[in-house]
Amino acid sequence: MRHLSRLVLLGLAAFFIAAAGAAELSVAVKASKGEPVPDAVVSLTPLDVAVPPVSAGAGGEIGQKGQEFTSYVTVVQAGTKVVFPNRDTVQHHVYSLSKAKKFELPLYNPGAAESFVFDVPGLVTLGCNIHDWMLAYLVIVPTPYFAKSDAAGAARVTAPAGRYRLELWHPRLATPVTQEITLADGAAAAREFALTLKADRRIRRGPETKAGGYR
Repeated sequence: MRHLSRLVLLGLAAFFIAAAGAAELSVAVKASKGEPVPDAVVSLTPLDVAVPPVSAGAGGEIGQKGQEFTSYVTVVQAGTKVVFPNRDTVQHHVYSLSKAKKFELPLYNPGAAESFVFDVPGLVTLGCNIHDWMLAYLVIVPTPYFAKSDAAGAARVTAPAGRYRLELWHPRLATPVTQEITLADGAAAAREFALTLKADRRIRRGPETKAGGYR
């Protein structure tokens, strides 16, 4: 009975969301001197209706290639399966010690493609125990309405009209920016953020050598 009630509530939420017209939010993210900031994650969490569940076809991927992660920042909705294909010619040891998801793929061979479901919202920091310079972030948000800023610092999110909690995250931002925003039916909205960023945590990669490492 409780399960049925939950299904009814989700169905009603989906109905009201579908009934609401679509709105678009354009976001521009810049640093303190005006330079564009890529890899900023913008998410909109509904405040007045239930959050739609993750879609059946949703998925993510964070590969390894050239002894680097193929994406510095990846964002998915909670409940999404993310695949970690090793497209490299060497082994990796991918791991996370983050509260949102702890896991490891020890001595992960070329051609392997393990996956995990990330069902808890939060931040997952990824590293490699073999290649210390490898660093990536997986941002797990509780909503399907999200985007990541491009090289020009621009991001665009489409969502039904309504009230939302907007959250802006970046690896070099001390604290995520949060604010309430209302999107009007069929209207376009815009926000611009000027961020004070911390120093880049990424380790400078040394020159290639024939010795050392796992093959």
